[in-house]
Parts: sequence; C-alpha cells; structure tokens
Amino acid sequence: MVNDAALFFEQFLRFPGTTGAVAPSSRRLARAVAGPVPERGDPLVVELGPGTGVFTEEIQRRLGGRGRHLAVEINPALARRLTARVPGAAVVVGDAARLPALLADQGLGRAEVVVSGLPWAAFSGALQDRLLGAIAGALAADGAFTTFAYVHARALPAAIAFRHRLGECFEEVVPGRTVWRNMPPAFVYHARRPRLLSPLQAAAAAGQRGRPAGFAQGMAASTRASTIRLSPPRSGCHCTPTQKR
Repeated sequence: MVNDAALFFEQFLRFPGTTGAVAPSSRRLARAVAGPVPERGDPLVVELGPGTGVFTEEIQRRLGGRGRHLAVEINPALARRLTARVPGAAVVVGDAARLPALLADQGLGRAEVVVSGLPWAAFSGALQDRLLGAIAGALAADGAFTTFAYVHARALPAAIAFRHRLGECFEEVVPGRTVWRNMPPAFVYHARRPRLLSPLQAAAAAGQRGRPAGFAQGMAASTRASTIRLSPPRSGCHCTPTQKR
C-alpha cells in the first residue's frame, strides 16, 4: 500500500487546487488545530479537508468515543484511505461549500466545532466566501472554527483577503503561535461565534451582491468590535451562510 506521504503528494500533483500541500500536516499542528474540541460532553465535530487523517486521529483522540465526528473530503482516494484508517469518524465524499446540506443529509444539527484543513490561499475570493458562509451556517451560535495557514504564504493576496474575511465573519479571531515543526511551518487561526444577519438584512445583502435573497442568511459585523489581532474588519461580512435543507 502507498504510504500517506506518497499518496498525498500524488494527489497534490493530480489535484493541486484542492489538495493544496505536498505533504501531510504534522502531529504538532494537529494538536493545535484540534484544541477547541471539548474534553466533556457529546459534541458534534466537523472536519473539512481531512486528507490522510492526521487531524482526524487527533480529533478522535480528544473525543475518546464521545459525540459525533463528521469528516468531509472532496477527494475520493483520500476519503477511502481515511475510512479504513479511522473507522471512528464518519467520512463523507462531498463539497465543503455544501456543509449545512451535508449535515442535514446525515440527520445532524449544528456543530460545536469545525476544524478545517482546506488550502485557503489557493482559493478565489468567491470560493472563500462560499466556504466561510457554509461553515457559519453549520456552526452553533457559540461554536468554534479553527484552520491553519502557512507562514510563507501569509503575504499572498488570497491569504490577506482570507484574514479580513475571518474578521468579518466571526466575532473573535485569534492567530496562534507558529508551529515550526511542520513542513512548511504553519500557524492556526482560532475563530468563535459566527456573525449572523437578521432575515431583512440578509435579503438586502443578497440583493446588493446580485444574488437571490433566499440564497443565504447573510452575515455582517455585530455591534461588538472584533477581537482579531491582525487588522480591523471591513464594513459588513461578504460570506453567505447557506441554509440546511
């Protein structure tokens, strides 16, 4: 059987736009990303872009048999490997931009935690908006979202835009320390409490973007200031939470 590193590199060569890295993440990075997974109770934890399962195994370790763990992977080859490797996780082949619908298909409600391994800097602004909207639409009101970024890519336009979008879409965004023992070095964004619009604001926001009002619940800045430690949010959130079916 092909080892994880070889499989990951092969999938990167075939699908660089969705794989986004040449090697799996380190266990140190996995511990940092999975930090918000509660140590008590029966939470629903959603993982996006699990790849070969480094984050998946850490989430399973923290859950210890409690709650539910849904892993959404768009690459069928990686999903098959993950299903065999981590039987405790429910692995679904699907598009993370359809997350609320995927949860509904599984009979699941809103998640307490969403952990992402998606390559944000490789995505267009429109796709970042769709994904963040889906995540916000799938999270509980006090839910937590974590994702990571590579240190060397933080000055790229897509990475800068993503930082601003996080500040727009969550009340609290805090970047963690750099994990140097990862290839390449990376750091984690810890985001909490998605910003949600009223139905009237959602309709107005959808109209301003030329989208049908029913397409999204919408998002915008709350009356409280964001605690992101990078730069202040722009006026209004441009991501669009999708609704469950």
